[in-house]
Amino acid sequence: MEIDDIRALTDEELIKELDATQRELMNLRFRVATMQLANVNEIKKAKTRIARINTIARERELARAVS
Repeated sequence: MEIDDIRALTDEELIKELDATQRELMNLRFRVATMQLANVNEIKKAKTRIARINTIARERELARAVS
């Protein structure tokens, strides 16, 4: 998911996406621990997606505070 796609989400959708991505990251970590994950780069992608979502949420929070 690109940054523009994340910015297009509403606040509720942003929270749902964050929750889903955190669950995905947890599942990926379990799969690594049980040697079932072939592509470990998926963990990095999930962490990046979480960071992007948190960044957009913070930007919106700061924008509301200024207004």
